[in-house]
Amino acid sequence: MILQILNGIKTSGLINKITGLRRVYFIKELVHRIIMDLPVRLAAQLSGEEGKTRQKAAKLVVDLAEIANADGFIEVDNAHVSGVSVITGGHGLRRFLSDLSDDKDGQVAITTTLNSAGCDKEKMQEMDIDWPDFLEQQFEIIYAYERLGIEATLSCTPYDRGIELESGVASWAESNAVCFSNSWTSLITNRESGLSALATALTGFAPRWGLHLPENRMPNILVNISCELTDLSDWSILGDWIGKQVRPDWNLAWGPMPFIRGLPEYVSFASKKALTAAAANYGCPMLWAEGHSADPPLSKDDNGQWLAPDSGWAGVLEFTAEDLAKRYQDLAPKGQVDLVVIGCPQASIEEIRRTASAVRSYAEMGKRIPNNRLWLFTSEENCQLANDDGSIDLLESAGVVILQDTCPEVTPYNRQHYNHLLTNSLKAEHYLTSGLNRIPTSVMSIKDCVAHAFNPDLSKGERPTISAKAQPQHQSAKSPRDGEFSSVGNGLSSQGDFSITGRAMSTDVAITYLGYVNRDSGIVEETGHPLDGQAIEDTILIYPKGSGSTVAPYVLMGLIYTGKGPRAIVNRDVCSLTIPACSLLDVPYAHGFESDPCMEVNSGDLVEMIKVGDKVTLTVIERAE
Repeated sequence: MILQILNGIKTSGLINKITGLRRVYFIKELVHRIIMDLPVRLAAQLSGEEGKTRQKAAKLVVDLAEIANADGFIEVDNAHVSGVSVITGGHGLRRFLSDLSDDKDGQVAITTTLNSAGCDKEKMQEMDIDWPDFLEQQFEIIYAYERLGIEATLSCTPYDRGIELESGVASWAESNAVCFSNSWTSLITNRESGLSALATALTGFAPRWGLHLPENRMPNILVNISCELTDLSDWSILGDWIGKQVRPDWNLAWGPMPFIRGLPEYVSFASKKALTAAAANYGCPMLWAEGHSADPPLSKDDNGQWLAPDSGWAGVLEFTAEDLAKRYQDLAPKGQVDLVVIGCPQASIEEIRRTASAVRSYAEMGKRIPNNRLWLFTSEENCQLANDDGSIDLLESAGVVILQDTCPEVTPYNRQHYNHLLTNSLKAEHYLTSGLNRIPTSVMSIKDCVAHAFNPDLSKGERPTISAKAQPQHQSAKSPRDGEFSSVGNGLSSQGDFSITGRAMSTDVAITYLGYVNRDSGIVEETGHPLDGQAIEDTILIYPKGSGSTVAPYVLMGLIYTGKGPRAIVNRDVCSLTIPACSLLDVPYAHGFESDPCMEVNSGDLVEMIKVGDKVTLTVIERAE
């Protein structure tokens, strides 16, 4: 293999173009990475032959591949990058993009699109955004992406452009898009972080692992449907309900991947979109729907019935009419609704037309929605299509605010005016009630949402509040440890040898950076989390992995830039949300220890991390009192 790669590089003339120390570095890196079958062009990028921006990106791609024990690398056809809104990426994103876009040679190598921004620049007054310099900061981010050659589509639905018939390999960092493409199209993508998708966009390569491998694309949950699904919100509730049933003891290496039986004969594009978007709330990267998606990779018995996978079903679920009714009851407005939002993910043509149909019956009686109480979010492309068929004129004349380029999740709502939202989307409800906004959100059908928009008196009483009760996933199994502890793990080969000593902050519960770690102070602000109220600054931070949004790396990077981040990081599991920040900003990092440091190291212990070669030794020097 080594001779093959060296001959390829010799033939290309690449080595002849590299002189001095750069040549030495290139050969060293090549030999070190050779076992991973490093493509010639990626090797060139890693050596700096295509500029410093692509060199940084190549380093991250290779680091991720090594950590994940990837089966080599794969060429990618297109990418979709998340981390656009001011309230998601924050200072870390702005500074990082500024550094990258200063390199005139730093351009994406493949077609790349951009996720939703935090506002519609033409509707700032209607959106009532109470954030100093928000528009200026937002377009600082967008323009930086454009300087990298990224198409500013500002859409969270890159599949809603005729992509259903497309195939190939993508690198997408928007959870709903990942689940949709893997489930309903022939396009294959892992669930990427914003940074890993950007690295792939700049290089054209991704680690070949996870859902790229056919053996990992296997259903692990069986879901039987025994009720009718008639409204789009029914499908959204179903997707979210499946995720809520997942038990912590189920072994789901790549997340819940259900095989769904019993769906109606006809399933519209918008229904598919609602189902997969909500299923992605709980990490579902793909699903199968009997009669509507590609067949699952399962065998059939003599009667033509699908058999369970060889490992068996992790769970068998039945979604009944009672389950559907119970969720609607739980999600119904309980108190005054301040604002109705439709379009999460951004509304398709079908959703726009359904909303227009519901509005028409009121508009024909001369009624108008008061006080901009209904916001409909969609993409620029779908807005134009809906404008052509008259839907937009009908909606706007009835008082609907049409918003492009943004979505309900990443909008900074003015809490002086909006403290209880109503939506038709469980994806919106999931993210609005947690993380960035923590705003009470109720769910009803589009028809009912429109009714509440026209008539504020349909909801009365005190606005609900979000309970601060700890969630089950925050339960810790840690107990105090004493005595000696030392264990060997793996470092990032792109990082040199190091020796770091400091006080540990240790937890066995994942850390959600976006929304639950204060981006200014670095204090964990997640009620029920074992580290709630503690600052990660200057610690050797030990935790299983990051969780939540794909833009989490930017929050961590922002804290590192401002000196509020950790001195070093230790993960138990492979973490695509933590590694990018450590790789790009050279924060000492290790994972994969022989003994679980999350359990064996106490918060407050004085610990030492020493990296020699690819191995990192973590040692407790002094136990905390």
